Amino acid sequence: MDNGRRDPTVKDVAEAQKVHFAREQRREPTVAESALWQCLRSSRLGVRFRRQHPFAEFVLDFYSAEHHLAVEIDGPVHDQQRDYDEWRDTELAQNGIRVLRIPDAMVSNDLDGVLEMIRNELSH
Repeated sequence: MDNGRRDPTVKDVAEAQKVHFAREQRREPTVAESALWQCLRSSRLGVRFRRQHPFAEFVLDFYSAEHHLAVEIDGPVHDQQRDYDEWRDTELAQNGIRVLRIPDAMVSNDLDGVLEMIRNELSH
């Protein structure tokens, strides 16, 4: 039954500046993000992922809405912001989103292993 209301869109729930930031990030991915996206795009794992997906005050590197799973590729800067990353993961968890953090070096050195980690996480 149509009650005249529509489902909220990304723009409805994400801060406008994060939507803009996400668009910029899509245009300039890191090498690791680009490599992983080539494997995740077009549902190649049997699951649809979004790239640089805005969610509230955050931008998720890769996100499967079906599985409520965010895959974050962590470069060297994340060594300096572990407290922030833990807080962010907690905030996302409170919204029902699980976070899988993968070092960018692992994407570069063992892409098959990364895909296996993602497959395992999707099965939970």
